[in-house]
Amino acid sequence: VCQQHRGAASSASSKQSLNEGSTSSRHGPSSGTASGQLPTSCRIGKPASLLLSSCSESSSFHSRGGTPRHRRTPGSAGATTGTSCSSGSTNAGASVVVVVVEGRGLARGEIGMASLDLKCPELVLSQFADTGTYAKVITKIHILVPVEILMPDTASEKGKGTKLFNLITENFPGVHFTPVQRKYFNEKKGLEYIQQLCAPEFSTVVMEVQAKYYCLAAAAALLKYLEFLQNSVYVAKSLKVSFKGSEQTAMIDSASASNLELVVNNRNYRSDHTLFGVLNHTKTPGGARRLRSNILEPLVDVETINTRLDTIQELLEDEELFFGLKNAISHFLDIDQLLSVLVQIPKKETFQVAEAKIAHIIQLKYTLDLVPRLRMLLKNRNTALLKAYSTTLEDNRFDMILEQIKTVINYDTTYIKDSFKMRTQKCYAVRPNINKFLDIARKAYTEIVDDIAELVNQLGEKYGLPMRTSFSTARGFFIQLKLEGLTLPEGKLPSEFIKVTKHKNNYGFTTADLMKKNSRCEEALREIFHISYVVICQLLRTIHEHIHCLYKLSDALSMLDMLLSLANACAISDYVRPEFTDTLAIKQGRHPILERIVRQQPVSNNSYISEGSNFVIITGPNMSGKSTYLKQVALCQIMAQIGSFVPAEYACFRVADQIFTRIGVDDDFETNSSTFMLEMKEISYIIHNASDKSLIIIDELGRGTSAEEGIGICHSVCEFLLGLKAFTLFATHFLELCQLESLYPNVENQHMQIQHTRSGDTGAESVVYTYLLNRGSSEERHYGLRAAEMTALPSSVIQEAKTIASKVSQQFLARHHTDPETQRQRAVYHLSTRLLQTARNSRLDPDSLRMYLKGLKKQYEAELQTAGQAVDAEEQ
Repeated sequence: VCQQHRGAASSASSKQSLNEGSTSSRHGPSSGTASGQLPTSCRIGKPASLLLSSCSESSSFHSRGGTPRHRRTPGSAGATTGTSCSSGSTNAGASVVVVVVEGRGLARGEIGMASLDLKCPELVLSQFADTGTYAKVITKIHILVPVEILMPDTASEKGKGTKLFNLITENFPGVHFTPVQRKYFNEKKGLEYIQQLCAPEFSTVVMEVQAKYYCLAAAAALLKYLEFLQNSVYVAKSLKVSFKGSEQTAMIDSASASNLELVVNNRNYRSDHTLFGVLNHTKTPGGARRLRSNILEPLVDVETINTRLDTIQELLEDEELFFGLKNAISHFLDIDQLLSVLVQIPKKETFQVAEAKIAHIIQLKYTLDLVPRLRMLLKNRNTALLKAYSTTLEDNRFDMILEQIKTVINYDTTYIKDSFKMRTQKCYAVRPNINKFLDIARKAYTEIVDDIAELVNQLGEKYGLPMRTSFSTARGFFIQLKLEGLTLPEGKLPSEFIKVTKHKNNYGFTTADLMKKNSRCEEALREIFHISYVVICQLLRTIHEHIHCLYKLSDALSMLDMLLSLANACAISDYVRPEFTDTLAIKQGRHPILERIVRQQPVSNNSYISEGSNFVIITGPNMSGKSTYLKQVALCQIMAQIGSFVPAEYACFRVADQIFTRIGVDDDFETNSSTFMLEMKEISYIIHNASDKSLIIIDELGRGTSAEEGIGICHSVCEFLLGLKAFTLFATHFLELCQLESLYPNVENQHMQIQHTRSGDTGAESVVYTYLLNRGSSEERHYGLRAAEMTALPSSVIQEAKTIASKVSQQFLARHHTDPETQRQRAVYHLSTRLLQTARNSRLDPDSLRMYLKGLKKQYEAELQTAGQAVDAEEQ
């Protein structure tokens, strides 16, 4: 029977060619056959689609002779699709392979990248120019979380690696690195592969990348390598291919992502006290992946952001739609992973591959059965995004594929989590009378199962014990016995029961006869799966040309799941819809992660940064809330740019193209860097990469060296950043920096307010932290000494420190002087920037606008009067 069906499968196999051979850079992914054709899709042989495990073999992709040998790496598309769940740890089980290539000579700094997730059939291409620090490359690789990185062997020749190679190996010590022969980086073959493998829906990408030589070369090497890694090839016209430039999203470097705890908590990596944890109420793995990706790469297109915000608003206003979609989406499986296995043809197949393929077609039927309900929920919606997804789901290919499946698969066959029930579903998946050999094999299997049930009943009657038949994937059929108020004869089980396991009063065991019947059952099942597999392969060949519509379904599901998650976060916390102008203005903003931790509303603060006052210096005592406030602003900015509502009463943002942070004062023992060196590296990175549209957060710069040098460095860094139009928040303990407000009109001093209380009994003074941000520089002096008083330091030491600190402060105050002319210029500057901002963004009616302008005039006159008083005081 098997030989007959293998022959039939071979004659019907695909004739699609992908270029034969593999010993030259002109050759593409081979099929393992002399002709170079795609392998027969129904042969039964050696396993290929198993989940691969890591091993320490070095890759032979650069071995002599040019043909790479199979090296195993974690992750494979052959894994069975799991159930839908909300995953907090989306980094677990990394399965992305990344190829990086850099131009040589005059083209050095031009980077080509190609990446493919082994669990998701999307080939992502990138090409961009990078700086000498290779910040974009490192950031992109951090976001992808690769399991393996491939580069040309010339990048690491004779231990003298290129700068890019050294940076990648230094930043990703835990990722396997594989050098690949340079000849496999062939842009012509890369373009051919993309033309052959790209699904028709995404064919416009060919025009986009045909002149991007470096990403095409990377794609050629990646596809060639994956063929040998997975021992399978992709079906022609089956891959989603996309090109992503570096200008489509905001860049957040890995250090900033860590400082802000976007996806990983710094204290406990398992904790959900992160921005991802706060916003993640997704129901599918695809939704969780999309949310994580958006948090690490926020949008920069205001129109797209507003489209998402419109959708969230509709979800919040329509309760029936919100809960209906949430319930419908929660039943879907991981469509990306299902697609990944459906579009691959293993070169060799086994019993396990046959069983998995049957499971995949059942999962596909189960998924398509869920589409009509989703389609119905999205009908007649108001917002552009929901209308677009409604149109997507009207694609008749969903119904066409389902009808074709139902001609072969039983109507009532569906996906079930239970292992035995799922085994039964797979066994009887193919409809009767399609293949007479299959019907005979299933009849034999049914008889054996009935014999097993009869055997267990006979044993129960023989020994007078309540025995029942059970099944597990590991043991097959076995006997279970639960003793409730019963005792075993002679206190033990009869001797014919073997392989006994016990858990409390539950016994599990088998017999020699049952083991023989299990073996016969497995043989019958193998026969069923082999014949069913042949039938299903024929079915898959008929639906492969339509299966690309699942990419649209996957995109719609993951986006809807993410937006439902953001709407859910908004519903359980009091969030507000943000606006986008050229100003950052937040009224009563709150820290989203802190709000989650304390389970109540934390102290809220206002924020205002505009082009006229784009540099804010924040001072205040230790533990007064400066760092928390800085992170709060950055987190709200990211939330707004992914299309989420934000924790505030009102919020308005300027879109940031990059978000930088300099937070933390720890030594790095791995790179032998002191606190100060780390500070200098991080601030150097910001200075080299910041632009006029960036958001920069700097907390406590220059504390790793002496006070004089620290103040000098802070001052020079501030003056450099003041030359940009970037929005900067700079927290410091160096009060000398507050003088910048008198030198630059776009600098504003703010401080964290504290209150002093005195005990009525002892007269002891204590400090109360209000965590409120106020205008002006901090008037607190020697708050470090107050903190020291709380320790066990001797009072004489504290007193001496106070005396010296007072003298130094007096000298500083004596030098502090504000020039009246500077104050006048500052008043004019503020008035002009506010008028410009009003002209750009005002939506006030004429009367309200007149009142606002009168208020600006009064404020300007008051500032001029203050400057005049300063002149009079000087003359006196």
